[in-house]
Amino acid sequence: MTFRQFAFNNVIRNKRTYAAYFLSSTFSVLVFFIYAVFAFHPALTKINGSVSIGLHFAEGIIYVFSFLFVLVSMSAFLKSRKKEFGLMVMHGMSNMQLRKMVFLENVFIGFFATTFGIVLGLVFGKITLLLAENILGLEETLKFYLPTQALLLTFFAFLILFIVISFSTVSILRGNKLVDLIKGSAAPKKEPKASVGLSMIAAVLLAVGYAVALMVKGTQVVIVMVPVTIIVIIGTYFLFTQLSVYTINKLRGNKSLFWKKTNMVLFSDLAYRMKDNARAFFFVAIVSTVAFSAIGSLVGFRSMITTGIVGNSPFSFEYMSNNGNEKESEHVQLIKKELGEFAYREASITIKEQAVKDNKSPYPIYLVKESEYNQLAKAGGADFEKVDIKGKEAVFIQYKNALGVRPKRETGQTITLKEDGIVLQQKKMIETNLFSDFNDYIVVDDALFEGLQDFENQKVFHAFYIKDWQETIEVGKNLMNVLERYGDNYQLTALAYEWNQVNQGYGAVLFVGLFIGAVFFVAAGSFLYFRLYADLEDEKRKFSAIGKLGLTNKELSKILTIQLALLFFVPIIVAVVHGAVALTALQHMFNFNLAKESTLVLGSFSAIQIIYFLFIRSNYIRKIKSSI
Repeated sequence: MTFRQFAFNNVIRNKRTYAAYFLSSTFSVLVFFIYAVFAFHPALTKINGSVSIGLHFAEGIIYVFSFLFVLVSMSAFLKSRKKEFGLMVMHGMSNMQLRKMVFLENVFIGFFATTFGIVLGLVFGKITLLLAENILGLEETLKFYLPTQALLLTFFAFLILFIVISFSTVSILRGNKLVDLIKGSAAPKKEPKASVGLSMIAAVLLAVGYAVALMVKGTQVVIVMVPVTIIVIIGTYFLFTQLSVYTINKLRGNKSLFWKKTNMVLFSDLAYRMKDNARAFFFVAIVSTVAFSAIGSLVGFRSMITTGIVGNSPFSFEYMSNNGNEKESEHVQLIKKELGEFAYREASITIKEQAVKDNKSPYPIYLVKESEYNQLAKAGGADFEKVDIKGKEAVFIQYKNALGVRPKRETGQTITLKEDGIVLQQKKMIETNLFSDFNDYIVVDDALFEGLQDFENQKVFHAFYIKDWQETIEVGKNLMNVLERYGDNYQLTALAYEWNQVNQGYGAVLFVGLFIGAVFFVAAGSFLYFRLYADLEDEKRKFSAIGKLGLTNKELSKILTIQLALLFFVPIIVAVVHGAVALTALQHMFNFNLAKESTLVLGSFSAIQIIYFLFIRSNYIRKIKSSI
């Protein structure tokens, strides 16, 4: 048997140890390959070139993250196999041969993980392309093609990655003495201790980071984002390395709690496991926070943008004609013709632009008459308030949309028109989105409006309300093909068409973000799985000895469940809290309620983690019980 065969057979013999590592590596290759298939897809590149650029950028992020993830995971596996390595050295294997064996093992695993990931990507290629069509909302189908470029890029990129990692992991074994290898994990550990000062610093840093993130609003969120992130990351590191161990030691010092039922067994080595896994838990918490925040932000942005478009105006189609537009009547008739069998309510309103005397603002005001405004409000629906004014009374109309309003004007003010010298008395103010151009309007009496002759410009606003507006995408597309949105002396707005365009464009960004978040999240869960199973043999020996003292199966299940839940959910809970604070800060920045989106994202991930935990718990307890 050659040395290469020996290394290969060693991987096969340790297939249970390497199974999770192999599958996670395969998953990383699979995701990278899927991204490459999309990025090089000719149809997708033709539809939206920015999507391809975004996918290539995402590939780079996944590649860097895959390197760190695989490297840390492999380090944990090598540490758990120290005793095995010690036996090999004791039977005559040199340090050079040991490092060569580890190098070859990693190359074998990397080669097969890369090959298997690409094969899975080819098998499920059409499914992933169909999924992309739905997520991106593309109107053209993404046909399956032979992804030669994606295949070559993925194969060579990950082959290089695993070779580099193989060289890196060889250095982990350098300097280990035979006695240390033989003892392996059985070597006695020092009692975990925590610094009171660093524990307090952890609590203070997290409290300050949370307080600042939750208190700032608007553009201040951007200013404090970097320092708050640094503070929270440092606080999280000390939380797991110091504060968690300090808390457990304090609980162990409480005799009434420590000596109660099976708590002695529960807390006896919890501090040791927390200390040993502190860096791993820190890694999982930060990675999960990134996943939560990224996906939550993208979902929130999409909801905010689409809500803003829909809340911009109640009308499905709007046509604003400036003074001197000779084709106004022709364009309006074209809109009515395209609407065809759609039931709609129509209203038109004349707008006169006037300057205001002694007005510090450079913007003019827009005057409309009472009767036409009431017709527009009626066309918009029953929720819109009508006005009733007389003489020189005026109602101030301030624009309002789903993302908030500008500062309110006080009632009772007077407005003097510059040209006519007419003094208008403001009767009331109405916040409404009947006019979608973000300007403020003043409603005046019909007779007064007709008498205004010295106006700077005159516009005519045509609005069409359709109940089932989402079904008018094709109508909007046809109109946009005939008329430009911003033409000479007119402006056309098609709500469904614009909403669909935003969904398609933003769907690409959301698609990239969801996949990156999924990779991070799966990696975080897999990393917890690795850490738990790295200590499995020690746990088997420990509970086998305790079982001889009379520990029942019920008590064993209870102890393991609580211990696993603490080790599994503490970093996830920390990540959920971090993510909730980050999304709340985002909400404060845009003055838009993201409670629904935040709950959806954090709740979905939490539910997945609970299911994942139940699966791991069942498997873990079964393996522990089988050794007793």
